[in-house]
Amino acid sequence: MTRKVKLLVSGRVQGVYFRLFTRNKAKHFDIKGYAGNLPDGRVEIIAEANHRNIENFIQWCHKGPITARVDHIEMTELEPDEPFTSFEIR
Repeated sequence: MTRKVKLLVSGRVQGVYFRLFTRNKAKHFDIKGYAGNLPDGRVEIIAEANHRNIENFIQWCHKGPITARVDHIEMTELEPDEPFTSFEIR
């Protein structure tokens, strides 16, 4: 069963290679979607995969790479529609 989520990650997440590490972790968990910087300093992640892989990915996002500091994640469940073929940095 496919699950799709939107994560808004707050903290020190821009300028610390957060998106690059996120893309690498997404590939590891076979996640499709993207990660992009927002003007307010957060990173937006759209992730779609099977339930177990999404859960593992979300757990990683709560920690992030050692270069980052994740203070908060706002998560929204989205309707799965599988428009992505890979995980991109935007």
